[in-house]
Amino acid sequence: MNKGKLIVFSAPSGSGKTTIVRHLLKQEELGLEFSISATSRAPRGEEVDGKDYYFLSFEDFKQKIKNDEFLEWEEVYRDNFYGTLKSEVERIWAKGKHVIFDIDVSGGLRIKRKFPEDTLAIFVKPPSIDELKIRLKKRKTESEDKINMRVSKASAELATAPLFDKIVINKDLDVALEEAYNLVSNFIKE
Repeated sequence: MNKGKLIVFSAPSGSGKTTIVRHLLKQEELGLEFSISATSRAPRGEEVDGKDYYFLSFEDFKQKIKNDEFLEWEEVYRDNFYGTLKSEVERIWAKGKHVIFDIDVSGGLRIKRKFPEDTLAIFVKPPSIDELKIRLKKRKTESEDKINMRVSKASAELATAPLFDKIVINKDLDVALEEAYNLVSNFIKE
């Protein structure tokens, strides 16, 4: 099978990685396709199964771990599993496309370790923890407790930023979008 490149975007919740990934997917000349992650959590807002995530039951997720069906997986929050199915990457490569991931920090680094030459790992950094908290509150999708849990987790995630190939600071979205586009475009051309 002809392998494409792997483009990993990781960041604390609320940093803007999903916005950046969606922008890049619209740039047809990049030949990207989104890797849909699997999760054991329930859908939020208007999320759609098979489009935003593959929503699996806790039991189904655990069975797929046992069957070695994941490229990587992580228990991101207690009893909330996220992972990348091997079949998802194979599906995208079979179409002759490059895989783009919107994935947690641990999963992103695991992919980079497995495919060091074929992966560009980009960390999206918020301008500050305070700004991150404001962004999470604006979403209006989670309780104050959940927001506080995400903010405390963000500190540990920010400490991993130097392990990534590149860091994009999302202070000004237009600047971050342009920087991400240039990084991805140059990597694909290598």
